[in-house]
Amino acid sequence: MRQNRPVIRRTVRSRLILPVLEVRHVTTYRYRQPVALGEHRMMFRPREGHDQRVLNANLIINPAPIRQRWMLDVFGNHVGYASFGARTTELCFDSSVTLQHSPSHAEDGTVPDLTLEDYALTYPFTYGGDEMPDLMRLIERHNRDPHHEVDRWARRFLSPNGPTNTSALLRGINQAIWQGFTYVAREEKGLQEPTTTLKLGSGSCRDFALLMMEAVRALGLAARFVSGYLHVPGRGNLTNVGGGATHAWLQVFLPGAGWVEFDPTNGIVGNRDLIRVAVVREPAQAVPLSGTWVGTPSDHLAMNVAVTVTRMDPPPFDPGPQPR
Repeated sequence: MRQNRPVIRRTVRSRLILPVLEVRHVTTYRYRQPVALGEHRMMFRPREGHDQRVLNANLIINPAPIRQRWMLDVFGNHVGYASFGARTTELCFDSSVTLQHSPSHAEDGTVPDLTLEDYALTYPFTYGGDEMPDLMRLIERHNRDPHHEVDRWARRFLSPNGPTNTSALLRGINQAIWQGFTYVAREEKGLQEPTTTLKLGSGSCRDFALLMMEAVRALGLAARFVSGYLHVPGRGNLTNVGGGATHAWLQVFLPGAGWVEFDPTNGIVGNRDLIRVAVVREPAQAVPLSGTWVGTPSDHLAMNVAVTVTRMDPPPFDPGPQPR
């Protein structure tokens, strides 16, 4: 007679391995002769949230400041201030950050489905009364458009036959800039006016972000500017432009989905490859590094910026002894 033997089921413990990214951001100023340094303002540390968490942050400043302090600004961004004593011919800020980054959609670049409130599924819609007081300044236009060029361009994406799908509207604007404009890594300070970007058909990442911000604001939607870092992984046919320096994109507030990221430079919807550092109302509030020095204009020789974002391999997972 065959005896029944107990059945032993093998179980394998699993864990969710989130991508870990390492960001190195080095800015170096060089001067012809020793200059006196004024206070410098820094925005290097990424914001933390459900989709990104800082594991380690280290900042080396040479020469070492005599005083350094950190604060949260009105938007909740990490802002540092450094004051100096002795004169110097070189000033270097070397920031290293390691963080966990949880993409909102798949590695193959598939864009996420935006879960919106029913009333916001089609445009036009109205924000709720409890949201409007906080969103008003982010809906207002911030750049001159005397001939309504940005307005007319934005309305090209509306359906001529009734309400427009909200998700399709924003994806359409994002993709139109990505595919129809030429990316140029401008070294000049400041931004182009959105009307200039429209006329030239080219610009930097910050120019594209500002153009889309003003376009969606022209449609009555709330938008804010984001500065941070871009991971350039080179996955298959997916390539990102704008690496090697700080990057810029925008967020649009959508009821039910909250603040949704759009990167018109790379056609990204969601946070794939995007590391947020500063979220602000207008670009001038998100300068990564600024400060003063005392000397003659000819004393300034160069400013070099180098940014690398590297994906770190997670340690191999050892499930431990298994039952036999």
